[in-house]
Amino acid sequence: MAELLMPKATAVWLVENTALSFEQIAAFCGLHPLEVQAIADGEVATGMQGLDPVANGQLSWAEIERCTKDTKARLEASARTVEVPEQKRKGPKYTPISKRQDKPDAIAYLLRYHPELSDAQIGKLLGTTKPTIQAVRDKSHWNSSSIRAQHPVQLGLCTMKDMNAALIAARAKRPELVIKPAVEETPAAADATTAAEPAPAEKSLTDVFGISSGSDSGDDSDGRYDS
Repeated sequence: MAELLMPKATAVWLVENTALSFEQIAAFCGLHPLEVQAIADGEVATGMQGLDPVANGQLSWAEIERCTKDTKARLEASARTVEVPEQKRKGPKYTPISKRQDKPDAIAYLLRYHPELSDAQIGKLLGTTKPTIQAVRDKSHWNSSSIRAQHPVQLGLCTMKDMNAALIAARAKRPELVIKPAVEETPAAADATTAAEPAPAEKSLTDVFGISSGSDSGDDSDGRYDS
């Protein structure tokens, strides 16, 4: 489902103008049911102007009526007729306070597994600074003992699309720094290697015991030993 333009304002409108349950409104707006209940009780979003999702094309009355009759049903947003272009934010990338402590872990991951990325690219991707990247690199960061390399996408610090774009640009400029995965030896290759090696030669009695296969040098012509 596409993200709502103003989820809390939309929830205010749905609370005031429909008979939908708190759970249905919360699921559609991406809020907690208790937060929707607080909106209905006037404890949250007091004085906020509701946003009509029907008027802006995000929801249809038929969908509202369907879910009003069935409390277990969930609202489905209407498909966009016009694709809204993604707005690019000017200036440094904003990172929520709750995720800022994860930046050193993401920096450590990129430094270890993607050395082709420059410090400027890492800084732009994660919204961090070059001094912080250098501190993680030379382990002079104040929290170096607790830093664990983790994928920045899994940490929510960037999108996979942005990371792939940065990697493509970096590999075009510095392909020699790309870490290539080790090639595992297949069973067929192992068998071919074994077959190519010569079989060990059988050792003779002379090699094992120092005994000649012929007559001993101490024997005389009639087979008697010299005294």
